[in-house]
Amino acid sequence: MVQSKAPDVPAYLAELPDERRAALTRLRELCLAELPGFTEVMAHGMPGYERDGVGEIAFASQKQYISFYLLRSDIRAAFDDRLSAHDMGKGCLRFRNPAEIDFDLVRDLLRATASGDGAVIC
Repeated sequence: MVQSKAPDVPAYLAELPDERRAALTRLRELCLAELPGFTEVMAHGMPGYERDGVGEIAFASQKQYISFYLLRSDIRAAFDDRLSAHDMGKGCLRFRNPAEIDFDLVRDLLRATASGDGAVIC
């Protein structure tokens, strides 16, 4: 699944394969808990979290991995040491095995995102 046509995040999660649903549900729970004041949306066929209409976080079930989109360049720079051991794209952290998602790192990234504002990469 690259882009979903789901109208909302619960519908998105419901259409996922069982082996990925739990991990993406946990990502959603962390986003909802750690991003107060953000709005949950479906954008570009994936769950996203916006502040003042600007997307800062998103996640998706891709064909080969689960993507966690970290769209703030300042947060990425601040966590460069912890992110360097992971498969990273320009703005996404890729997890090929749902069982190996570093939820502690994700929580820290979300808390840092919520604590201030900065430039969005995309």
